[in-house]
Parts: sequence; C-alpha cells; structure tokens
Amino acid sequence: MKCKTKKIVSLFIVIAMTFAISFTFSACNKNNTLLDPKKPTTLTMWHVYGEQVNSPMNDIVEQFNSTVGKDKGIVINVTLMSNASQIGKKLKDAQTGKAGSKEMPDLFFCHASDARGLGVNNLLNWNDYFSASELDNFVPDFLSDGMVDDKLVVFPVSKSTYMLFIAGGVFDRFAADKNVSLSDLATWKGFFSVAEKYYEWSGGKPFCAIDYLIRIAELCAISDGENISYKDGWYDANNPALIKAYDMFATSIAKGHIVVSDLYSNTQVMTGQTVAGISSSAAVLYYNDKITYKDNTWEYTNLKVLPIPQSSVGEKYATQAGVGLCAYKTTDQKAEAATVFAKWFTDEKINHDFAAQTGYIPVRKGAFDLLSDYPFKSESFKNTYLALKTTMENCTILAEPSIDGFYPNTYTLYNGIRQIQKQLPQKYANGETTESITQELVDLFLNIGK
Repeated sequence: MKCKTKKIVSLFIVIAMTFAISFTFSACNKNNTLLDPKKPTTLTMWHVYGEQVNSPMNDIVEQFNSTVGKDKGIVINVTLMSNASQIGKKLKDAQTGKAGSKEMPDLFFCHASDARGLGVNNLLNWNDYFSASELDNFVPDFLSDGMVDDKLVVFPVSKSTYMLFIAGGVFDRFAADKNVSLSDLATWKGFFSVAEKYYEWSGGKPFCAIDYLIRIAELCAISDGENISYKDGWYDANNPALIKAYDMFATSIAKGHIVVSDLYSNTQVMTGQTVAGISSSAAVLYYNDKITYKDNTWEYTNLKVLPIPQSSVGEKYATQAGVGLCAYKTTDQKAEAATVFAKWFTDEKINHDFAAQTGYIPVRKGAFDLLSDYPFKSESFKNTYLALKTTMENCTILAEPSIDGFYPNTYTLYNGIRQIQKQLPQKYANGETTESITQELVDLFLNIGK
C-alpha cells in the first residue's frame, strides 16, 4: 500500500511540475504582456498636427495600426485635431466633464504647462517605461522640456523653432526697386526698416504676419540681458526690457507695417496679403507652390526660408517649441499600449522621416545631422532645414514658458491685437495718432489676466 501511495504522490508531483513548466514557458513566450492581438486594446488620441490639411499624424497612426499595432493588438483612434494654443483648455474641459466636451483621450499632445494643469499624478511618467539607456539616445534639452515636478510626463516626439518665410518672387521685385536684400532681415532693426519700405512700395500692405509676437518680443528682451519673470500665468509687468521690445512691435503694427496673423501666417502669405510670415518651422507643410490673389491671378511662391532676425547686439536666441506626447492614467493594459506606440514613434527611422516630412526637428541625438543627405520632397523643405541647421548652430535654444494659463492668455492677447489692427484705418480717420494706438496695444498686453 505504501509503494502504491508513493507512486501516486510521485505522479502528482510530475504532473504539477509539468504544468508549472508549461505555464512558465507560456508566460515567458508572451513576455508577460497584457496585450492580445485577438482582443485589441483601443487608445483614443487628440493631436495638434494638421488642422489645416490632411494630417501627417493621421498617416503615422494609420501606419502604426497596420503594422505594430496589428501584431500586438493595439488600435489608435484619433478623435480630435486641435491646435497647440487651445488643446490645454479642451483637455481640462474633458477632465472636469464640462458639458459639450469630448471624453478624455488616452493619448494626447500638449505643452508642459497644460500637463501641469491636468495634474502630473494623472499622467504616465515615461521614466517608468523607458530605460536609462533608451533615454540616453534623446536630446537632453528636449527631455528636460517635458519634465514636470521631476516626472517625465511630456515625451518629446518632435520640436520646432520659429522661421521667417518669404514669398521670393514678390520680394525679389520689391528688393530690386527699393535696394534691399534678404541679408537686411538678419536683424530686427533691418527687418522693421524693410517692413516700412515694403509698406510704401506696395501701396499700404503689411510686410509680415507674425504667429508668436509676444514670444519673439521676449527673445529680444532676453538678448538685451533681461531676466524674464512671470506672474499668475502671464508676464510680470516689471520687465522694462520686455515692454520696450513689445513696444517696438506694437509701433510697427500701429503703422500697418506688420500684423499679428489671423491664426496661421502662411494663409496671409499664400493669398498675397503679406510677403512674409514668421511661424513654426512646421508651417512649411502648409505653403503652396502658388500665391493666389483676390482677382484669381497667381504666381509661383518661390519660397525662401530664413532664421528669424536677431538683436544687433547681445547673444542670439531661438525658441524650442513644440508639444510632446502624454498618456492619461487608466489601466495597466492601456499604459503598455501607450508605451509601445511611444517607442515605435520615436524610433530613429520613424521619427526621422516624420520630422523631415513636416518641418520639425527630430528628437534623437545625431538625427538632425542625417538630414543633410535626406531626399526632401521640395526645395521649400530643403531651405527650411538649411535655416534650421543655421539656427541650431548659432543660437542658444530656450524652452517655451511652462506656466499654467500662459497659452490661453497669449490667445487672448492675439485676439485683442487682431481687433485693433483691423480698425486702424478707422482709428486714423478719427484722428488717433500712432502713439495713442501703440499705447492701446501696450495696455492690452499689460492688462492680460487682470
């Protein structure tokens, strides 16, 4: 009887061990993943790439869904395309369940200040999902820009900086008549002089539409040695160099020489309202080959791309702009799916191709150098990357302000400026002076947030 019992026990142990080995092998084979290709995990996404035209990000999502996503069991569904200045408010509305808002997305692109407003504890800390050796492949300053309260919650996927875009054909005719050149646009002093000459030559048209006026004024102030401070989501009024720089732009607006863009400066360039635009390097994606005028006549754009002007003295500065990827905390399964996408999208080749096709700066070390031999789809893109290379080599790159409320406040400022600049003919007809209109623009800036 004892022998029979021993045999039964031994058989039980063998069966148990076989089951354990089988289970272990199965678990290892699956790499402990929570994803299942037979039951795909769906992630909703909000992004800011391509409100105006078919989005390159939608193409990226499509590529992911049909390859890695299909293999691993992940489906990304884009549910909103917004713009960088407004997405923070829309995210906050979704988080608080405001009436009429969409559901909070699983993945979204925003600035660090917007992420802070959502609460960093509600977001994935990418440091928990990327190893130190993986993170070592990325530009350190780009990673730092995504840190909020010592957590990497905004992962860098692309960056941009401001560029000066010029309709070359129109500019060449103007330059020949008024004895100016592109080199005159290297400094702000030269820029404002050229703008005045263009206004006279064109019969009262503004020279340039600007997307990010206040940030550019801030760079001018920093170049003059000013330390910029912020208060309650806006600039501290005790910044004399900033006020001086802003006044310089406000005076040019009051004279009609430049304008704050209607939203995207390329629209004004492409319709012949201005000959130049200052915007993100990514704006090259939205420039057409032809300028179409009100009377339906057209001419080739012949797009020129330059670094933005700099102060005549002091150090040269440029801004590091661009949103990053955030993931809202829900389930471990969605966290894993979000990580798979983040790593795939920032893979050297995928990220390099996305940047080169959209006007953005790639985020991995050394990737920018690879663009020198890239087969760009047009001269416009090639010119953009030459200007980007010059900017990166010659300028100190500064991150965007990371304070809650900053971008909604800039939106308010620009809407106010747009209203004033539209009324300029009537204001002058009513006897207002350039000085009084300039002061109105300065007061608008000072009263933001009050």
